[in-house]
Amino acid sequence: MKQASFAVLAAFCLCASARAQDATISAGPTPFAVSKSAQLLTGDTWRDGDHLFRLYGVQSCLRGTSAEEPTVNKIDCGNTSLAHLAALFDSAAVTCQPIGFALDKAVFVVCGAQMNGETIDVGTALIATGYAFAATTAKGKAVNESYLVAEINAKMKRTGLWGTTFQHPVQLLLSQVLERQQ
Repeated sequence: MKQASFAVLAAFCLCASARAQDATISAGPTPFAVSKSAQLLTGDTWRDGDHLFRLYGVQSCLRGTSAEEPTVNKIDCGNTSLAHLAALFDSAAVTCQPIGFALDKAVFVVCGAQMNGETIDVGTALIATGYAFAATTAKGKAVNESYLVAEINAKMKRTGLWGTTFQHPVQLLLSQVLERQQ
């Protein structure tokens, strides 16, 4: 719990200087509950009404990429990430804090889920269970060091998607950036 709280605090500090572009957020970002009617788009992004939200520091598997289980059964890696975000949102009351904006105008958020009387960091929960990954900058540096630690632990334990063979989504995205630069 303390590690998750530290991750949330670190994320707040990292983005405290982000300027809000939306009048509702610039008036003072206030926490909000994730609506049960939110439309999940990926394992880290959803739409609620006219707003697009993305978990800060979290990268889900990309939809359309595959993960191969030891039984040689192929699954859609992105859909698996999405299913775990959906399960978390469905089973817990989730509250998010806006902290900034992505290039595509999505609102970056840090979220906590109320489970069994405790608040857990949603990003840590998804990454520690092996169904999401620590996002990086274009230079490959982890956006949130705590999330990187959770990812390394999940990888070492072969938890979630780490029990399959897949192409890491951060590596895929970084290689796309390199291709565009050439």
